[in-house]
Amino acid sequence: MKHSQVRISRAKLDYNFNFFKSKLHSSTKLLVLVKANGYGLGDVEIATLAEELGANYIGVAYICEGIKLRKAGIKIPIIILTPGVDDFEKLIEYNLEPSIINKESVETMHLAAKKANVKKFPIHIKLDTGMQRVGFTPERLEGLKKSLESNNYLEIKSLFSHLAAADEPKHDSFTRGQIELFNKMSTEICSWLDYKPMKHILNSAGIERFTYAQMDMVRLGIGLYGTSCLKDTRLKPVASFVAPIIYIKEVKGGSIGYGRHGVVDSKVKRIATVPVGYADGVDRHLGRGNIKFVVNNTAVPTIGNICMDNFMIDVTNANVKIGDVVTIFGENPHPALLAQVLDTITYEIFTSVSARVEKVITE
Repeated sequence: MKHSQVRISRAKLDYNFNFFKSKLHSSTKLLVLVKANGYGLGDVEIATLAEELGANYIGVAYICEGIKLRKAGIKIPIIILTPGVDDFEKLIEYNLEPSIINKESVETMHLAAKKANVKKFPIHIKLDTGMQRVGFTPERLEGLKKSLESNNYLEIKSLFSHLAAADEPKHDSFTRGQIELFNKMSTEICSWLDYKPMKHILNSAGIERFTYAQMDMVRLGIGLYGTSCLKDTRLKPVASFVAPIIYIKEVKGGSIGYGRHGVVDSKVKRIATVPVGYADGVDRHLGRGNIKFVVNNTAVPTIGNICMDNFMIDVTNANVKIGDVVTIFGENPHPALLAQVLDTITYEIFTSVSARVEKVITE
């Protein structure tokens, strides 16, 4: 290989997809989230695989993400989870289904559909059951009802909410309260309608821990990529972030890298350079020996600071040559280890991977 890659395993993604699907009723639909460039791993690549596997919906954050997927040939329905307050005409043009978070958006979307003369354009109503981010609270349902009256250009495709802490057992009573409130609110909304929208509230952690609340659809995000909230997870890391060694030198004494933080004593060390850096998603805090990456099944420590486009590793005790592949995350080291070292979550590890890192699908 000549440059860095994120390698997405079709087999592992298939495995994780079917692991979650096995927990669901045959009638429960599955929405796969590929927002933020497929959690940093490639939105078109992940969406294409998800469509092939039988996902019912794709979820993205912004309209531009949905348009990109449509232009790439994705045919299944796409929900825009953060549509904003304008560009509703583009939603209609590219057949993208908006999440609606307030009555003003209902009215603006209605005007756009009326102008385009599109009847029953699908919308998804976001209910705030405790996340306190966006969405209709119980007190705002009356305003929603008024906005929907005499409206024959929009159709509620689904009602949904977002669990705030489904991955943390200490908050389970709060999570169950969210589910109960969602059921109560959605029942009220359905009483206004002469049709039945889908309902969904479970995220990846919710599918694993609150399967009873799967309703009509679930939203699979980080779990598809191999991250679980359970310690005894059977999920597999779908992606490997790899890059080749491009240079090897022997150093006796002196320092390595910016700020001279890589110190070499009087013993000869072999130092290898890898052509990815913090601009590619290799966090600077992983430098100075704070992590060991893997090359030829040997864990080797970083040395010196991570640079923008490169980092260095101490390969004194490893049998390596120029061109050998270094694994930044994958099976080993697992993304969860990087997250632990950086005191963060795997979401941030994945989404930090730069767009300039090539995304490839492997078997």
